[in-house]
Amino acid sequence: MEARPGNILNLEELAEEISRLKSEGKRVVMCHGVFDLVHIGHIRHFEQARSFGDILVVTLTPDRFVNKGIHRPAFPETLRAEAVGALGVVDYVGINRWPSAEETIRILKPDTFCKGGEYRQRQVDADSNLLPEIQVAEEIGATIEYTDDVVFSSSKLLNQHFSSFPPETDEWLESFRSRYSSDDVINRLEDLRSKKVLVVGEAIIDEYVLCNSIGKSTKDPILASQYITTEAFAGGSLAIANHLTGFCDSVGLITSLGETERREDFVRQSLLSNISPTFITNHGAPTIHKRRFVDQYSQNKLFELYVMEDRQLQEGDEAQLIDVLQTNLPEYDVVIVAGYGHGLLSPSAIKCLCKNSKFLAVNTQSNAGNRGFNSISRYPLADYVCLADHEIRMETRMREGDIEDLFGEVAKRIACDRFTVTLGKRGSLHYQTDGEFLDVPAFATQVRDRVGAGDAVLALTSLLASDDAPWDLTGFVGNVAGAQMVTELGNRVPVSKIPLAKHIISILK
Repeated sequence: MEARPGNILNLEELAEEISRLKSEGKRVVMCHGVFDLVHIGHIRHFEQARSFGDILVVTLTPDRFVNKGIHRPAFPETLRAEAVGALGVVDYVGINRWPSAEETIRILKPDTFCKGGEYRQRQVDADSNLLPEIQVAEEIGATIEYTDDVVFSSSKLLNQHFSSFPPETDEWLESFRSRYSSDDVINRLEDLRSKKVLVVGEAIIDEYVLCNSIGKSTKDPILASQYITTEAFAGGSLAIANHLTGFCDSVGLITSLGETERREDFVRQSLLSNISPTFITNHGAPTIHKRRFVDQYSQNKLFELYVMEDRQLQEGDEAQLIDVLQTNLPEYDVVIVAGYGHGLLSPSAIKCLCKNSKFLAVNTQSNAGNRGFNSISRYPLADYVCLADHEIRMETRMREGDIEDLFGEVAKRIACDRFTVTLGKRGSLHYQTDGEFLDVPAFATQVRDRVGAGDAVLALTSLLASDDAPWDLTGFVGNVAGAQMVTELGNRVPVSKIPLAKHIISILK
């Protein structure tokens, strides 16, 4: 490991050095930020900040907490620290250990905490980030100062000169920026907050069994692995409901839990606070578990195990579901059906959904557990449909052929005006029955796990489709949400307002 420059210290070393300097009568000024690409705006900021005291200390947000989209930071924390530390105006540099600077301010106890002039205005994350930092600075007796000079955007410079996207994606984004600002997109999302949304679909508990592959078994032609740990996340309709809570004040959920292996406490704890759940008991069956065995080092999935009873609800359970649907559907502006094909939604339940929903958005997932029986044509009426490429091909029984040609065939089978087809790394394709197609590129630059990405796209695009948002804006938001999900293991972190907004701001600068 290369030695770090002498003015880059860990926080404990930095606290000791600051204490010594203050005992000598020096006034210490602290700045904090990402500083992903050091530019003249940062240099001017540092120069003005140092004028408020004698010593300038700069702390950096660590890589794992840089909240500017999945393509950031462009430069790792060690290089960012080295670049800032090389500036003559900066005396000391430290790398933070938390998402924001509150605890670091308490540890370092600077005389002055300094931010750029743009922070005088309310930021998209002011309540959760900047304001607590200012409160802690005031708590320890530090003064608050703001610098005022030319403002450059690291995000804009990186987008222009160090883009992580292919040229065709950059070209699409340049055209999109000419039509929408980040405020336009974020405000459109904020307009959705009053919508009452109901999610209907199977509850799934996604389990990840992490293990180390240790070699071939000596007696059988199988891979032997050593168990490490198990992580469980709320999947299926539970995950979709969690995604929606960041954008809508009122989210309802109608789902099924098993009579055995029920895990109701886990499910309730996993659901965010503004979700109102109704659980239908699937008698004689377990709550659905999808257990994935994952090699911890490579993150490759080795094997998948479904724990479920692959049949429709018993007659009494189905009657209860339909009664709950008839009671609740009229109360909601948008109904999102997440059909995973594991028996919750019978023909009678689907008929009830189609008849009584004010706006019905549907996904019928094709997976190993439903063997092609979960067809979108089971839903003769829908206002919006979101499917994956292979699900369109499954519906038309056409392995080959242009996806645009297959759209028309599916449109004939159901009365639906609006379609989205997700195409993986190729982005998404959007269609209206007026014959217009729109391609939106993918924005993922790193992929850890694709599980859950389609659910995030379904959640956000359904809301925007119900609000008659333009297709390019709808596809952009959906693909940004999908890009965020594939960086995490499963549904560990739901899509939420502030990270999505910061990702949108970063991309559109």
